[in-house]
Amino acid sequence: MTAMSLLQVQNLVVEFPSRHGTLRALDDISFDIAPGEILGVVGESGAGKSLTGASIIGLLEPPGRVASGQILLEGQRIDQLNADQMRHIRGRKIGAIFQDPLTSLNPLYTIGRQLVETIQAHLPVNVAEARQRAIQLLKDTGISAADERIDHYPHQFSGGMRQRVVIALALAAEPQLIVADEPTTALDVSIQAQIIGLLKKVCKDRGAAVMLITHDMGVIAETCDRVAVMYAGRIAEIGPVHQVINHPAHPYTAGLMASIPDMESDRERLNQIDGAMPRLNAIPTGCAFNPRCPQAFDRCRQQRPDLMNAGANRAACWLHDGGAA
Repeated sequence: MTAMSLLQVQNLVVEFPSRHGTLRALDDISFDIAPGEILGVVGESGAGKSLTGASIIGLLEPPGRVASGQILLEGQRIDQLNADQMRHIRGRKIGAIFQDPLTSLNPLYTIGRQLVETIQAHLPVNVAEARQRAIQLLKDTGISAADERIDHYPHQFSGGMRQRVVIALALAAEPQLIVADEPTTALDVSIQAQIIGLLKKVCKDRGAAVMLITHDMGVIAETCDRVAVMYAGRIAEIGPVHQVINHPAHPYTAGLMASIPDMESDRERLNQIDGAMPRLNAIPTGCAFNPRCPQAFDRCRQQRPDLMNAGANRAACWLHDGGAA
């Protein structure tokens, strides 16, 4: 972890108590994000990506709770704050963008009112200044005729335009960190590319850090500086995005990469990883991936590996253990 990190997640454990015992949904996760950096978080459904994002923005659904570890924003712990303190940080220092813009927008208010209220809640400006700022945000996020459209309601916008409004809303109080959870999944491909371009531009212009959660490696390749690959509540591999894509160090990452269609090759069929990710109440001993791993050996079935150096990446895989137990 560097002193430059804006966000530091250290040994985060999230648990869900249930009638049949406690389920560990995130198991000892650590990573950091620097200002101006986009970290992609990728994995299959149920890997823990969205849960990691929800933990950071303080929106864990009960009975889920942070059982141990810590989350630091600009060196200050935020995982122990109460709901009111967290609400203040959530708009001001952390912006959130969700998959479905309709969950973030109130259908009964104009988008202008929603932007102005958000800006005034966090910044010391009057209504006229807040409105000017809202119009500028809409322009920045690529909404034409922003002066008129500011008085429209969410249903008067297309899906792609609504997602731009949500990005404007997330940026309203100039947060240092943006957590974007599947922000392009519901959009068609050409709009996806525009939204991705917008996120990158915002990062560069404002120096904000972005945590981009997605299951789409194409989006990760286009957008991110680094990528963390998650599997069964843990980070399987983390590293610079081009390294992870072109030289995956973990067999699971290699499997993910091999399953992506490649326009340049003439493969007849895509590779697939046999089997499915284990349920939280049935995570195998040792490395959670071992039942699906073509390279598993005895140690993989007995001991769980932590992240270790694997070239430019770090991977939780015994293949990279240079004989040190």
